[in-house]
Amino acid sequence: MTQRTTEVIVGVFMVAGLAALLFLALQVSGLTPKSAEGTYTVYANFNDTGGLAPRGRVSMAGVTVGTIESISLNKKTFQAKVTMSISADIDTIPSDSSAVIRTSGLLGEQYIDISVGGEMESLADGDTFYSTQSAMNLERLISNFASGR
Repeated sequence: MTQRTTEVIVGVFMVAGLAALLFLALQVSGLTPKSAEGTYTVYANFNDTGGLAPRGRVSMAGVTVGTIESISLNKKTFQAKVTMSISADIDTIPSDSSAVIRTSGLLGEQYIDISVGGEMESLADGDTFYSTQSAMNLERLISNFASGR
């Protein structure tokens, strides 16, 4: 009887360990299910997105306020169109704010940082950022420096 109890305890411990590993893997990969709170969609056009990827973060003053939903090519302007999902709690982003692609650390992941403007009107669902700043391309920068441009 004690051997059966030991086997059950070990089984429960193994299931709990696997559940914890699955939870950590989902947290690290950013594949967590969407939160129940509402969001709204805004867009930004960039000349160069660098290594920006879907499910990346959108932050404002260092606080994550949304995620990158998709990145596509605008066939008319040949710019990258980034679709962002912003938390509905953050509904007072001034309409003249700009979206800047930044890098965490020297070689870290890229994310979009919203630089707040001063306009009284706020961005609404479906709006596009007034100004954007593309990712810094280190390879192009070194190439320009080496060629003397």
